[in-house]
Amino acid sequence: MGTTFGVVAFLIALAGLLTTLGNVGYLAMLSSAASKRGISGESTVQYVRSQRTLAGVLVLVALAGLLFTSGGAVADLVGLVLGGGSGLAGYRALESTRHRFRGGVGPGGV
Repeated sequence: MGTTFGVVAFLIALAGLLTTLGNVGYLAMLSSAASKRGISGESTVQYVRSQRTLAGVLVLVALAGLLFTSGGAVADLVGLVLGGGSGLAGYRALESTRHRFRGGVGPGGV
């Protein structure tokens, strides 16, 4: 049972890390595209700069959560909470950024 919980905690923490890295990657692509537009993309570049710190902290928390999952049951629980929580926060930040720059259009153009 303890091994199963450890594997599940590891997978959740890994998913959280990948989600936060996805947010960082999206911000990097957005910054690159906005900087190529010059002065017309300046507001987007400023927004990305303001979100960079949050994205970096979320990645560090998710990484810490992933590292915690290599311990015992209590450490696995802490890792699950840290990794899952940062993944959820990273997903919300990513969706917020996408919503802001796509004019509120959801998946599939709806």
